[in-house]
Amino acid sequence: MSTLEFNNRLDGMSALLHAFAYNLTKNMEDAKDLFQETAFRAMTNRDKFRIGTNFKAWTFTIMKNIFINNYRKKVKANTITDATDNQFYINSPMVSIPNQAESDIMMQELTGMVEALDASIQVPFVMHYQGYKYQEIADDLKLPLGTVKSRIFFARKELKDKINHRYDNLGKLYERNIMEEVEENG
Repeated sequence: MSTLEFNNRLDGMSALLHAFAYNLTKNMEDAKDLFQETAFRAMTNRDKFRIGTNFKAWTFTIMKNIFINNYRKKVKANTITDATDNQFYINSPMVSIPNQAESDIMMQELTGMVEALDASIQVPFVMHYQGYKYQEIADDLKLPLGTVKSRIFFARKELKDKINHRYDNLGKLYERNIMEEVEENG
């Protein structure tokens, strides 16, 4: 096949190749680059095209392979390899102990709030918290099932109100301190 015939066939395929490139890349600029690379490779490898071979399939295969190679390069380029010395991990102790002071303080506050509840709602609530089922609590306390459920509900509601009151006031105090700092630092 002569160079002129080859170029005419490639030119006749340009619309299809542009569409296929856009379909692969989903970006007009990348599609143009892919088409240009495909046309360049097809022209430089014109001697490898055999007469009787499907020209459309041959060019589409070139384009698909270029796209795949570029994608693999991009993925490889985005892979971060850390070549730093890992002496920190070697020299650090094997066991690290987290600081649980905040959660311990929170649990102490919550326990105090539960202990401050009226005994009529505290006992069913604590039993439910410990894993007893409603019916087991009702049988143990010799109360109707509905009474147990309502007492647990009221205990939850009262605890929720206490928590909101306590931490809402702390939140307001925190906001006030920040505003004072902002005003002082101007």
